[in-house]
Amino acid sequence: MNDNKIKVLPEYISNKIAAGEVVQRPASVLKELLENAIDAEAKTIVVVIKEAGKSLVQVIDDGLGMSEDDAVKCIERHATSKISSIEDLDRIKTFGFRGEALSSIASVSHLEIKTERDNDELGTFIKYDDESGLKIEKGSFSKGTAISVKSLFYNVPGRRNFLKTNSTELKHIIDVFKRASLSYPEISFEFWNDDDNIFNFKAAKIEERMEQVFADNIFDVIIPVEEGTDFIELHGFIAKPTYLKKSRSDQYLFVNRRFVLSKVVNHAVFSAYENILEKGDYPFFALFLKIDYSKVDVNVHPSKMEIKFEDDKDIYLFVNAVIKKALGKYDLVPNIPLQKENNGFEKLGFHEHQFNEKNDFSDRPNVMNRNFDKTSSTFSEDELDAIFNNISPRIRQNEVVGNLSAPFEREPVNEVQTKIEIATDSTESSSAISFIVSLHNKYILTAIKSGLMIIDQHVAHERILYEKALKSMDSDLPFSQQLLFDQQVQLDPSDYELLKELETYLIKLGFEIKFLSKRTISIVGVPSDIKVGSEIETLKEIIKDYRQHELINRLAKKDNLAKSYSCKAAIKAGDKISEYEMRMLVDKLFATSMPYVCPHGRPIIIKISLDEFDKRFGRTS
Repeated sequence: MNDNKIKVLPEYISNKIAAGEVVQRPASVLKELLENAIDAEAKTIVVVIKEAGKSLVQVIDDGLGMSEDDAVKCIERHATSKISSIEDLDRIKTFGFRGEALSSIASVSHLEIKTERDNDELGTFIKYDDESGLKIEKGSFSKGTAISVKSLFYNVPGRRNFLKTNSTELKHIIDVFKRASLSYPEISFEFWNDDDNIFNFKAAKIEERMEQVFADNIFDVIIPVEEGTDFIELHGFIAKPTYLKKSRSDQYLFVNRRFVLSKVVNHAVFSAYENILEKGDYPFFALFLKIDYSKVDVNVHPSKMEIKFEDDKDIYLFVNAVIKKALGKYDLVPNIPLQKENNGFEKLGFHEHQFNEKNDFSDRPNVMNRNFDKTSSTFSEDELDAIFNNISPRIRQNEVVGNLSAPFEREPVNEVQTKIEIATDSTESSSAISFIVSLHNKYILTAIKSGLMIIDQHVAHERILYEKALKSMDSDLPFSQQLLFDQQVQLDPSDYELLKELETYLIKLGFEIKFLSKRTISIVGVPSDIKVGSEIETLKEIIKDYRQHELINRLAKKDNLAKSYSCKAAIKAGDKISEYEMRMLVDKLFATSMPYVCPHGRPIIIKISLDEFDKRFGRTS
């Protein structure tokens, strides 16, 4: 009696099992055939689909073609022309390389291949299926290769029964076709479905291919992205914040021209939009990442859709910074028209964000008599800090520098302001500078080219402090303002431990804390933005806010702390600030990377157009 239980499976069974990983649906077949056509250096690729791929998936290319011997071998398992040694796996530059695709497809379909090379007088015709086996014929065919996959899953009825409706399967097929055509705009792609010519994409530049694939007006709602270093390049397009989707379907990432899925890159893109995105919103993007082939592993899964980067953190930081930079080049301020409700009363209603042209910041307040180009600054960091650091003590004393009854007569608050005032007045009189006024010590109103801009002073300062905090935590040059008298406070055990956990970041922010016995801390120094006399209260509020973000949003420690700190250290609604400080606040705001929303997602700025005012006052010209 033979007690052995382990058996080697026959090849035809193991092929069908392997096919389950590579060939999941008709779209999987199309993906593999398209990739082979691209690897064959095709200039034109034609796709023919019948019955949503269940009856026929055919790909015809004008590429290099194959010899008879290669055509026979290509349907054998683990037969490939793409790699020859184990070292090749470290620098995979082709789509096909595993030698599994055609073998797997052949095991679950009726496969036909017609192929002919340029210098061959006759080409090769191959038919293969489980029932009839392999048949080879010679004939005269078009140069290149045509592969037809018929009756998919005819011999695996269970798999065929799991296919979805024709409309669903066709959608997946079209998605694969679009991805391939986006990745290689220099190739002409044609798509036939049940004898109807659906797509005919002529070879073009990527901009034209975007219009071919999506819509003629696609560039009305997307922003170009382009950045490169010696090691990595990123280009492509991202959605303006008004063009958001409720699904992830329109997100295209290509790494070395291979369509892939990457949580690292996706999260980097979403994070760059910060809180412009509401819950359930997803931005459209088509991004092309070029990186050294040895720094990325595509040999993770037979579908070759998953990848691993050598350094996820570097990729994340690079993509995130590039997307932020692209978004920062556009004016994202909401335009607020006055609308009438059904009851006749007027209300403010948000319309779509208004965008200026690339690098056009002319529709911003000229509060400090200079352009708001982020690459230049009239004032040094020290000068700006010197002015802002004077806000806190005066707020505590409920004082305002300057004459509130005459808001346009500015008075210096210190030597730095005197210096800047002299520089400003030497070039232009103060009457030529845009007006700026405070509304109920909450909102700053100022004129812009198109009308009126309204700025929330608290969230504007919050945005400034948030970016300043991140910069401080990334640097190794902390600056702490020493207190005249140490402030001691006893905390509950969890808060005490949390502060210990965050001590490194707090030091970089400018806090100097000593941990004493019995859960007591001593605050020795604080960041210069903290109000004098509120050190303990502010630190407690930061801890409380940090815990809320940790519970709800699960933010990274550094980002969470920066958000909590900026919220609690910023000037509040109701705090009086002088006209000059308002001008400095606006100036500093537009020097940030994202002046339109606060770190928590609230809008900082809105504007009401001059046309809207004209309508309200009955002006016709």
